[in-house]
Amino acid sequence: MNKRSNWEDFKSILEKNHITTLYHFTDRDNLESIINNGGLYSWKDCEERGITIAKPGGGGPGSASWMLDARGGLEHYVRVSFTQQHPMMYVAMNEGRISNPVILEISPEVIYDEQTKYADRNATRNGVQVGGSLDDFKKIHFSTIKARNHFDLDVDEQPFYQAEILVKNFIPLKYITNIGNFGIPIPNHPQQLQSKFAYTARVDREHPTAFIFLIDQSASMRRITTFNGEDMTLSEAVARIVNAQVNELVERCVKNNETRHYFDIAMIGYGSEAYSAWNGSLEGRDFVTPEEIRDNPFQKIMVKEEVRTRKGVTVKDVEKKQWMVARHDGSWTKMDKAFKRAEGLLDSWMKDHHDKDCYPPTIINITDGEYNGTSDKEMQQLSNQLKSMFTNDGNVLLFNIHIVPGHAESVVFPASVGELNGNGYGERLLSMSSLLPLNYNEQIRAIFGDKQTDIRYHAMGVNTGMERLVKMMKIGTLSSMLISQNPTK
Repeated sequence: MNKRSNWEDFKSILEKNHITTLYHFTDRDNLESIINNGGLYSWKDCEERGITIAKPGGGGPGSASWMLDARGGLEHYVRVSFTQQHPMMYVAMNEGRISNPVILEISPEVIYDEQTKYADRNATRNGVQVGGSLDDFKKIHFSTIKARNHFDLDVDEQPFYQAEILVKNFIPLKYITNIGNFGIPIPNHPQQLQSKFAYTARVDREHPTAFIFLIDQSASMRRITTFNGEDMTLSEAVARIVNAQVNELVERCVKNNETRHYFDIAMIGYGSEAYSAWNGSLEGRDFVTPEEIRDNPFQKIMVKEEVRTRKGVTVKDVEKKQWMVARHDGSWTKMDKAFKRAEGLLDSWMKDHHDKDCYPPTIINITDGEYNGTSDKEMQQLSNQLKSMFTNDGNVLLFNIHIVPGHAESVVFPASVGELNGNGYGERLLSMSSLLPLNYNEQIRAIFGDKQTDIRYHAMGVNTGMERLVKMMKIGTLSSMLISQNPTK
């Protein structure tokens, strides 16, 4: 890249506005190609060089986005933004163009190149100001681009949140400052990385993962179901299942009677509000360590459980630890508030672990009905915000499980929307849920039997009974099986 003669004037504006990083979103499936080709090319340069874009965020050949680029003479430019929460990333997720977004961090050095252009909003938007001079750069609304997201802005100001830097032809790898974080070997630097496969990071004390359980505790959860031969409320059945899963996670952390910090675990209840669902001495806490959980059960109860013996399966009374109690007192199902609380927890967790190769956190949302007090559009946006969060090893995994008290025909881990047979709520949950990586398939097939090996499944279920909920929880916490076998870790 050739610097402009007045590049220091641009630098002064960046420093005044405390801008140190630019951003470009793409799908994780595109990273290997970006690295192998030495950097990030415009889509037109990819075409001319015979580079295949696995998941083009703009939509690919014939798409409206590419046609608009061509009409504006922008087909040879790589578009870079000032914001991590780019609205077009969520549009691309909604439309299925990308499923596992990652955000590449770009050095501001690309601004100084003599061929770079500057747009005060989306470069294809009507009324946009695009040019390559310092005056064009100054037209960017620098106070606007620093907003957390465009929803915080007045409607008239929202377009300026999408201001862009247009880099001619190509951004070399050396300007993509976080390209070494994603587990893909970089030529001439093999020592930097070990594996190119996502969702394979081993879990140890230096590289923990996190689980967040979101539990619907609205009034409809008082409906009666049967679990392990006992009649009880949905809230009681779910509480027992979640408590059992938490206990299993904790026990996996115990080695030589030492409880190791392999996971951070949070429980969020929601009805009219969203709140910490821990009880007892953990009440009000958010993330809690396995050691704290093991040392602070709220109570112990006797439950009936099927136990395998030499004589076969028998039902016995078994003592179980409880950290969360059953509730069904919420007059609303404010799932949006639970998602927002989860995002806040993960935002802090991600910052604490941004430089580590941690298995990405898992969110398991359990609900018996439709959310209310919010729109489908907002719930889609909130779920996209969660799914777009990522560690070096992969994106956050969001499971949405709709439960029922009876034995309705359930659909779990569908590969496509067609499997839902027109179930509108199921279709919305599918769009809100993560597309699972292939390494979950073996366990899914082992438990549910009718799944294929080479198809990716969505992390959701609809009309799920209690027995299937237990099985889905096993899949949802599969990452806990990746605990390092190194005794020192």
